[in-house]
Amino acid sequence: MKEKTYIEDVDRSIYDIRNDETGAYRLQEGLSQKIVERLSEEKRDPLWMRLFRLESLAIYHQMKTPDWGPSLEGLDMDHIATYVRPNTKMTAKWSEVPKEIKDTFERLGIPQAERKSLAGVGAQYDSELVYHHVRQEVEEQGVIYTDMESALRGEYADMVRKHFMKLVKPTDHKFAALHGAVWSGGSFVYVPAGVSVTIPLQSYFRFNAPGAGQFEHTLIILEEEADLHFIEGCSAPKYNIANLHAGCVELFVGKNARLRYSTIENWSKNMYNLNTKRAVVEEGGRMEWVSGSFGSHVSYLYPMTILKGKNARMEYTGITFAGEGQNLDTGAKVVHAAPKTSSYMNTRSISKDGGISTFRSAVVVHKEAKGSKSAVSCQSLMLDSESRSDTIPAMDIRTQEADIGHEARIGRISDDAVFYLMSRGISEEDARAMIVSGFADQVSKELPLEYALEMNRLIELEMKGSIG
Repeated sequence: MKEKTYIEDVDRSIYDIRNDETGAYRLQEGLSQKIVERLSEEKRDPLWMRLFRLESLAIYHQMKTPDWGPSLEGLDMDHIATYVRPNTKMTAKWSEVPKEIKDTFERLGIPQAERKSLAGVGAQYDSELVYHHVRQEVEEQGVIYTDMESALRGEYADMVRKHFMKLVKPTDHKFAALHGAVWSGGSFVYVPAGVSVTIPLQSYFRFNAPGAGQFEHTLIILEEEADLHFIEGCSAPKYNIANLHAGCVELFVGKNARLRYSTIENWSKNMYNLNTKRAVVEEGGRMEWVSGSFGSHVSYLYPMTILKGKNARMEYTGITFAGEGQNLDTGAKVVHAAPKTSSYMNTRSISKDGGISTFRSAVVVHKEAKGSKSAVSCQSLMLDSESRSDTIPAMDIRTQEADIGHEARIGRISDDAVFYLMSRGISEEDARAMIVSGFADQVSKELPLEYALEMNRLIELEMKGSIG
């Protein structure tokens, strides 16, 4: 049987099925004070949040669009709807989710994953959560896992107000300000002191509407000696007009607590992914990032960690796969603000068919951070002569008493390695796919199992029919 071509073989059918916006409520396109006020009314915001949105909007209009990374020329906010509400209310019963939305999440495997291996799931569709459920035994531990709007207006309102956009401020950059003005949806998690959540929580963000934006906000607070693994997945069907994702993640890791935050991003190739993520870690705490970026037309994505307390630690493990029409600018930043803190970044990037992959790392060591250690390892693999890969490290070290290292390698697949595998009866395509999978293995083994399998399958499919 003849091998399929590259275009046919990369099967995005699971992600590319679209639903009509039948009965959905959609704000008019563009960004104005009237639109933000209408959104605030729709969300039933408390007064402080309404004022916060308007202040963020004013900041947005004052700030310039970033011009140091991939071009954002194709993104026109005058043609982006900032809020699309599906024709349903959030429910904790899967049977009550509308059929067409339920069918979408069934195809993505969300309910199956919940039944098998998750302590709780939040499923967002366009601008609102449509399903949210957490296991009783987790609730009995005092863990709070709910949607952001319920947390904003309910008994945790004071906690939300104390932490909301305190790590990521609207003044940080233009799209943080945009998020502050039009955010909608997302998850709130609180883990009490000493509680270990042994099964992961997951939020899944599905974007269906064309010509719109998704602006979910995730806020996670871990008290002293708490432990949590949180998984974030996202996907969207492809349209021939621009879509925008400008979410925000704020993570507060208490003394001796541990948080692992895994993200698998599989947006379509008309998406501008301008997400902002930040964590602060207290004394003895540990922050672990695991990131897989396989989609979007353009990405600006650099999770940042502030090691605030003595002996705080951070690990960042990431993989990026840039194909035709993709310019993925990713990386990580760490600030060592206390003594004996440590950080390690380990990344792999793969580019093919003219894809562009850029890795940016930033290590900042304050003068108080004596005895701190940081190591950055970045490896890039280009699969053809049309693709591009760049590494841009930055280091700002303010003390002599620190151990800092950086290693970067950029290369292509070795013809000798391909020849060796072919001499053992393996086809050229399979040989190249094996080499790429081996290159990515150190990162993929850190992903949740189902996502690691999906990533390896993606690599295998991307390689088929792409030779010559």
